[in-house]
Amino acid sequence: MTTVDSVQDLPMPSASDMRALAEQSNAWPFEEAKKIVARLKAKPKDEVIFETGYGPSGLPHIGTFGEVARTTMVRHAFRVLTEDKIKTRLIAFSDDMDGFRKVPDNVPNQEMLAKHLGKPLTKVPDPFGTHPSFGEHNNARLRAFLDHFGFDYEFMSSTDCYKAGRFDEALLKLLSRLDKVMAIMLPSLREERAATYSPFLPIDMRTGVVLQVPIVAHDAKRGMITYEEPGTQERFTIPVTGGACKLQWKPDWAMRWVALGVDYEMAGKDLIDSVKLSGQICKALDGKPPEGFNYELFLDESGQKISKSKGNGLTIDEWLRYASPESLSCFMYREPKAAKRLHFDVIPRTVDEYQQFLDGYKRQEPKQQLSNPVWHIHEGNPPQVEMPVTFSMLLTLVSSSNAENAETLWGFIGRYRPGVTAGTHPKLNAQVEYAIHYFRDFVAPSKTFRQPSDSERAALIDLRDALSQLAPDSDAGAIQDVVYEIGRREPFLDEKKKAKDGKPGVSLDWFNMLYQVLLGQEKGPRFGSFVAVYGLQNTVDMIDGALARSA
Repeated sequence: MTTVDSVQDLPMPSASDMRALAEQSNAWPFEEAKKIVARLKAKPKDEVIFETGYGPSGLPHIGTFGEVARTTMVRHAFRVLTEDKIKTRLIAFSDDMDGFRKVPDNVPNQEMLAKHLGKPLTKVPDPFGTHPSFGEHNNARLRAFLDHFGFDYEFMSSTDCYKAGRFDEALLKLLSRLDKVMAIMLPSLREERAATYSPFLPIDMRTGVVLQVPIVAHDAKRGMITYEEPGTQERFTIPVTGGACKLQWKPDWAMRWVALGVDYEMAGKDLIDSVKLSGQICKALDGKPPEGFNYELFLDESGQKISKSKGNGLTIDEWLRYASPESLSCFMYREPKAAKRLHFDVIPRTVDEYQQFLDGYKRQEPKQQLSNPVWHIHEGNPPQVEMPVTFSMLLTLVSSSNAENAETLWGFIGRYRPGVTAGTHPKLNAQVEYAIHYFRDFVAPSKTFRQPSDSERAALIDLRDALSQLAPDSDAGAIQDVVYEIGRREPFLDEKKKAKDGKPGVSLDWFNMLYQVLLGQEKGPRFGSFVAVYGLQNTVDMIDGALARSA
């Protein structure tokens, strides 16, 4: 038996061999990393900075995690391409000094929050009462998950950077190039907005609100700006440094690239125009915009863009209730430039896809392995995990037995695979718990059994009789042969399909019917495999139960 949950004990290619393979690979993390390699050839540096941005105006969602996961994959690909000879850092940056514009729908104490609109997020009280501010609460939520997953990153707070003077030099440069920045920004704004626009947003000393006011005068030499208080028309002169003001987000993004020396940052497809504008401002500040690409957005159940404020997407905690972090990372790796639904129903398929990639990895040549998602998910060293039962199979077992505890499921698994236990297969044990949670929350509440037609009822009776005559130790293949044979009748016969033995094929309607009538679900794993795990007698009893319900 394969050693479970252990790292593969295989000879590893040398760093130079890996580099050669990576240079030939068209896996998207390598394609992205090659851009950074080319960037360094044009302008060498000792350290490469990767950045991901986070707006903590709402609770963290999976889209935020996805950006960190994908950037980490590119970072690792770069390290392979450069044989790890160039230092790298990943900065997870929080825009927690942004003004609080809208109360999210999915947080408590909304009336209290509404009293603090306009203030920096780090000055808005925490509605959960666990942190000094709402910004810090959401920052902590983000860091907790990144830490849980084991990301190597450096967290940075906009508030801390502004107040500590980390941005002062770049802010002063932007003030000295104010005319250039305005020339870039104004054509992108509506006439009304352009009339009062300023890249600098003063922090009102009395109310603490981030002010959207025009700048009536500036002194680049002294590093000061003068603005007019909107209510009283009183004029105030403040420094642009030390946290007395902040920048509008597009100039802020550009300034940050310059101040931190960012070399790589990806962004959502909805920010394409913003990336271009910030890139122009970056150049105006004598910087070079980072490399990166625009990924597609995640969609909710109804095909709408997920939003932190609406709370219409999966949260990090929700995914982890039903599946492993590795499966989530697999979801992030696949097709980053394609729009994908991110809802609860994608989880079972993603879990099994991850395991399929993991199973296939050990049979691949090194060149193929570099295109396997698990290589990128596990930074070139995927674990070797035996999973005797798929996640979809576990869900079907839970559904068929209405199992409310892991012991029941392990009873089926242990009979199917003697010697396989929670102790020998901890990853499978985790899957068992995930499956029970998923069944309780999504399957059980909506479970309905379809009534069979007369012809379907006759087929079910014949299937029951055929399964009753099989030897108790029949394997999944033998059982599946019987299922196919019974299905070769109207209305399930499909003459256009041919089985391996040359016999006529069977329509998918036959198998869909089995799951709809017997289990109250639309689809399921290979039926013969399910019966092998569930047990022949249990399946016969289940068919009898369905026939009794429809009598």
